[in-house]
Amino acid sequence: MSFPAILAFEDGSVFHGKGYGKEKYDVGELVFNTSMTGYQEIITDPSYKKQIITFTHPHIGNTGTNPEDNESDLIHASGIVVKNFCEKPSNWRSTENLADFLLKNDVMAISNVDTRKITGILREKGAQNCCIGALSKINEEDAIKKAKEFTGLKGLDLAKDVSTESDFQWQEGTWPEYQNPKTNYPIVAYDYGIKKNILRLLSESVGKVHVVNAKTSYEEILELSPKGLFLSNGPGDPEPCEYAIENIRKFLDKKIPIFGICLGHQLLSLAAGAKTYKMKFGHHGANHPVQDSHSKEVFITSQNHGFAVDAETLPNNVEITHKSLFDGSLQGIEFNDRPAFSFQGHPEASPGPQEIQILFEKFKRMVEVYAKT
Repeated sequence: MSFPAILAFEDGSVFHGKGYGKEKYDVGELVFNTSMTGYQEIITDPSYKKQIITFTHPHIGNTGTNPEDNESDLIHASGIVVKNFCEKPSNWRSTENLADFLLKNDVMAISNVDTRKITGILREKGAQNCCIGALSKINEEDAIKKAKEFTGLKGLDLAKDVSTESDFQWQEGTWPEYQNPKTNYPIVAYDYGIKKNILRLLSESVGKVHVVNAKTSYEEILELSPKGLFLSNGPGDPEPCEYAIENIRKFLDKKIPIFGICLGHQLLSLAAGAKTYKMKFGHHGANHPVQDSHSKEVFITSQNHGFAVDAETLPNNVEITHKSLFDGSLQGIEFNDRPAFSFQGHPEASPGPQEIQILFEKFKRMVEVYAKT
């Protein structure tokens, strides 16, 4: 069942539409995502914590939802904005419609709004603080007030909020076979908001993965005798995550192989001495061209980040490996004096193209070399 809903901007702009899912209100940073498929993977990505997602694709909900496509156990987005919300999905893998999935996860959607206009606003003005809500729970005036009161993501450490509370082991391969890994190099993955398909690809490439909380100490990790360290994706501003940055500096000195993606890429860069900045509207989608700085090969990649590393602040021992062809922003780095590299996008896709998954093979080779020492 739908209900009257509202999307209120911090500048006082208001959109009225039909609500689905949980009848409530919430605040967050409004961004747009250009992916044409994979809405379930997107909304269950922990990197969207404290964000409201506007989908530029006009039909959302067509394929329903199913347990296999969750990238985490919760919906981390504060809400979703769509043009046309499909109430009756048609897909052989669907076990639940999107409205019920949202309701079960205590999240709401607003539909029947002009998502092209909203995307235009975000491209012109940048990501906006917004309030999404059911009119039965909040009125227009209070919704605008709530949007203005939201502090935004700058300076906000959210990695510790979405990280696993307890360590766990992962050794399941990729869909649909989910085969156990053929190799068995012990890898530790810092969970700053990790996605399940990252774990599947790591396990398939290197072996058993020991997943730890974002604040796990350097000393505790060393006791596990890892042959490689993975730094996951995650939400929020990387600079306040001082606990992570300090740990990574110690591991760099130890010269353990390190592979970071998204937030992990930014944290690795900060540990090296670089700086990060808040982007105007970020990169969110599955169609972003990224060029390899050495081979000049272009990869179409999946992206989800609102912060980026300032390439001009990289130290001399760190090389640029990838750049965005959309805006020239930094997409990848590699150290020239230790086995550590990172990528800004999401090489595991889910959703998105899979061609940059070769980075997992690169990490595997580093781990194999280190394991022989």
